[in-house]
Amino acid sequence: MHEETPHAAADQGRTLLSAMIADEPQRLRRRSISLGVPVDDADDAAQTALMRAWRSIEHLEMPEPGRLCSWLDAIARNVAIDLARHRARHPEAVLDDAAPDPRNVAGVVEIRVLLDGALSALRALPDSLRTPLLLTVVDGLTTAEVADRLGIEPAAARQRISRARKAMSACRKSGMGED
Repeated sequence: MHEETPHAAADQGRTLLSAMIADEPQRLRRRSISLGVPVDDADDAAQTALMRAWRSIEHLEMPEPGRLCSWLDAIARNVAIDLARHRARHPEAVLDDAAPDPRNVAGVVEIRVLLDGALSALRALPDSLRTPLLLTVVDGLTTAEVADRLGIEPAAARQRISRARKAMSACRKSGMGED
């Protein structure tokens, strides 16, 4: 009897996955849209799902076409959920009505002062607080991912992010100047 090694199973799974994507390249994009991902983000969600599948194909017990389809759909669903959670935590700011008229010099100056104050406040943060904050806000990493990247415990990452946000909030309340 021939017993398959995990490496051979992963290679077989990658071959099946490649064939599936080659046969139907828009499958994951359509699946993402059907799961509620905005059309503008569907390509990114599909690519993320495919990357996750590629990296974890060795965890699929028996890489058969039917199992692979349902497994890939589960990954796409998880990506859609992650995207929805990220958007709930980080809603996009609507600037259309709130932004001053750019032809108005006073409005431009006001925006510049606020941005300069925010950058100054951010630069004033110690690196141990600034880095975790930027990883969550700019890179969109979860606390666990920040902790992993920085080599610290998740509780420490949460605490640093919280302290950084409090410091930035205090600066905003005082007019965005350095405290």
